[in-house]
Amino acid sequence: MSAQGRQSRDDHRDPQRRADGQGGPRRQSGGGTTRRAPSRDARPRDVQPARRVAYDVIRAVSTSDAYANLLLPGAIREAGLSAADAALATELAYGTLRRLGTYDAIIAQAAGREIAEIDPPVLDALRLGTHQILATRVATHAAVNESVNLVAREAGRGASGFANAVLRKIAARTQEEWLDAVSAAARSDDERLGLRFAHPVWIIRALRRALAAEGREEELEELLAADNVAPEVTLVALPGLAEPQEPRRPYAPTAFGSEGGDPGEVVAAHKGRVRVQDEGSQLVALALVGAQPVAAGERWLDLCAGPGGKTALLAAEALHSGATLDANEVVPARAGLVRKAVASVPLHVEVAEEDGRVLAVERPGAYDRILLDAPCTGLGALRRRPEARWRKTAADVPELAALQEDLLTAALGALKPGGILAYVTCSPHLAETAAVVQTVLRDRDDVQELDAREVVRAVSQQPIDLPEPSSGSGHAQLWPHRHGTDAMFLSLLRKRP
Repeated sequence: MSAQGRQSRDDHRDPQRRADGQGGPRRQSGGGTTRRAPSRDARPRDVQPARRVAYDVIRAVSTSDAYANLLLPGAIREAGLSAADAALATELAYGTLRRLGTYDAIIAQAAGREIAEIDPPVLDALRLGTHQILATRVATHAAVNESVNLVAREAGRGASGFANAVLRKIAARTQEEWLDAVSAAARSDDERLGLRFAHPVWIIRALRRALAAEGREEELEELLAADNVAPEVTLVALPGLAEPQEPRRPYAPTAFGSEGGDPGEVVAAHKGRVRVQDEGSQLVALALVGAQPVAAGERWLDLCAGPGGKTALLAAEALHSGATLDANEVVPARAGLVRKAVASVPLHVEVAEEDGRVLAVERPGAYDRILLDAPCTGLGALRRRPEARWRKTAADVPELAALQEDLLTAALGALKPGGILAYVTCSPHLAETAAVVQTVLRDRDDVQELDAREVVRAVSQQPIDLPEPSSGSGHAQLWPHRHGTDAMFLSLLRKRP
């Protein structure tokens, strides 16, 4: 998702929270407050490296709005973790961040105080410990001891005693018993689901509406559970430049799975012609190419290209078909990632760094095919972006939807008569998907929506379950629980000749 959409922030923690997790701030003679300095042990307690990396990533997410999927690989390399420890650090960091809301409710009940009353470094260690105790095979004594050692290093001996008491109380119940306990205090069915499946209530309601539009509302809990499972690594073999390996993925002919190990080694061995990419992302890019036969000399555009995965796939297809490809990404750092992504394809791809709305208006009727992978909430990729569900709010949606409408309107202006545009979001939220398309097409008779489901079925190697929406729209919606992909939305629009 391009950074043209403003990233919301919701870090509301009070910097004057209790330093040791127990006592309040000490009064100064002048009437102000100051935090007590933590009492440090004479010798810092050792913490196992994988847990140290996981904790540092969680702290960075809490304090700096860092992205775990971007920060963790570098942290693992810097710490020199073995493959086993790297896997442990990944599970601990991602698993803790995915279920943050649920763990906070459990910690609050076990501690007998509000989360806001616990010092943030202590709270993050408690979250990490809670995940190990309730959701992993880590021995309880190891989970408690390592988490207490973390607290001792970060906040001192007094705080470690508090952490030890809370974690031992959490360890006295099973995960299911704790879920029952915190759910019992829920004020609605949606809040109960939110606590059990670690999703904010507004996201649960949005996902329910999206499923109901397909007559599949009964799949909600299955979808919520799928969001909490780490996705399998999927790779793409750029067509004409590399061949898919085993095990093959069921739908995209370019997609295959990883048999373990570091996928970066596979990417490096193939000099970038094999890349890590979700199968759903591959399908929507291939659908743009497969929507109608390609004529030699066509000109294509990836309007919001960062970080470049779909751009590379389109570049390989353009090379094979005798087409040309332009790309655009407004954020310079992400534009650099696009250039790096397409470097492995022997096709010159011009990468601009403009607001997509401006670039499209400047190039009226210039393109035969346009991919608009619009900025969105990212609700379709919650399983791979563990902290995203806690950062976005319902208030972000209207602003993003307005941007999406502007981008789609401008992109249609840059499309040639007879050309095809793929409107894509990594979100199933109806306000970002079908509603955007309906709003933009409402007063236009020069654009028709194709049946994207039929195009995806034609591209797919195996039959794929894509029910018709109740609205009668021609769009296709992929789902983690149904297809094993991110929840990618695809609408294919053709400008009438």
